[in-house]
Amino acid sequence: MPQVTDATDDGPPDALPPFAELVLDLTERIPPGRVMTYGDVAEYLGQGGPRQVGRVMALYGGSVPWWRVIRADGRFLPGHERRALAHYGEEGTPLRELADPPRVDLKRARWDGEPPQPPEDAGNAPPGRD
Repeated sequence: MPQVTDATDDGPPDALPPFAELVLDLTERIPPGRVMTYGDVAEYLGQGGPRQVGRVMALYGGSVPWWRVIRADGRFLPGHERRALAHYGEEGTPLRELADPPRVDLKRARWDGEPPQPPEDAGNAPPGRD
């Protein structure tokens, strides 16, 4: 008689769902000092929505820089404010410190998913004199 298990066609029972892998991989690529909102992550991936991204982060996000995926209003993850603030301070994440409570300054900290570009004049400067 066949047994009912938690295994799916996606792989062994302990394997991450494919969407979770995409969310966690993207989270690991967010540069220090930058953030994406839950909606930004879903939009970048072209699937799911903010709630689905939030669920992935709640279930599997402890092994990645979770503080870099935030709410759309810039508020810190409830219950983890002190830890998040410590990470933001270490990474130099721009904050709106006058807000009560403080929030991430999304205008300055939001990452669009593109790799950083070198300055336009990099490599074009005249050679220095020895």
